[in-house]
Amino acid sequence: MDQLKSAATTLLSSRDRGWKDLEANFLHIQAGRTHVPGTQTHRLGIHFGRAVNAFCECDGRRHRRRQKHGDIDIVPAGLDGWWQDDRDCTILRLNIGTELLQSAAEALGRNPDTVSLAPKFQLRDPRMESLAWAIKAEIESPVPSDKTYAEALGLALAIRLVEGDAQATAGTTPAGATLTNRHQRQLADFIETHIDQSLSLADLAATVGLSVSHLKPLFRATFGMPVHQYVLTRRVERARLLILSSEMPLAQIASAAGFAHQSHMAHWMRRILGLTPGMLSRMHS
Repeated sequence: MDQLKSAATTLLSSRDRGWKDLEANFLHIQAGRTHVPGTQTHRLGIHFGRAVNAFCECDGRRHRRRQKHGDIDIVPAGLDGWWQDDRDCTILRLNIGTELLQSAAEALGRNPDTVSLAPKFQLRDPRMESLAWAIKAEIESPVPSDKTYAEALGLALAIRLVEGDAQATAGTTPAGATLTNRHQRQLADFIETHIDQSLSLADLAATVGLSVSHLKPLFRATFGMPVHQYVLTRRVERARLLILSSEMPLAQIASAAGFAHQSHMAHWMRRILGLTPGMLSRMHS
């Protein structure tokens, strides 16, 4: 159900979002038969909408099926094949980079060099599907969440791929573990100092010498919320203080607090504070 670009129209894409090792494209696929060459990334195709009669020939195997909403094809990097649908359809195509898969292997306590994905077709996996639709919601939204949220979704999806079955694998972080006081201060200071910049999970992990997979559960256990949520609350607080203590234009305040634009700032201030920038401005007046 994956197709060449010539047979597909991109309806939505993450290409301008600055995501690392994860790319999402929501595609309208033309009916017909198309050869798809192997790529350097691992590919997932999640069928969206009405069912189609589909056929694929990949890895020396042939698969004829009724492709339904939520059905997933997994094609490892370097693997090519033929795909054919009897009518136009839509899919969410997710490209997973090798570095992201290696991070997932580390999170599961596995040697990254031993990870080798196998092709799977018409897979049903509710957890993987829910992650995929959360990624689709991100590329649909005109106001993107902080980049760390997309990175967290991508890592969770890669972990699910490495697990390889429906059984959740126990994490490598001991229950009840938290960051040291020193690491907590380092991360809080780093975020405050760089709040006007694009922050990534890799940047934060490097600050305290941890892998991304180990940082995430420790950060949540220590700060009481995921990394992306904490960063957003600090951006909102920085914006709130600037609105109440300065005469800066709202667009300039949005940039100084690390938001993509003024509407992005307004969206999250309303979500987190229940107040708009305009309401805060009137309080300042």
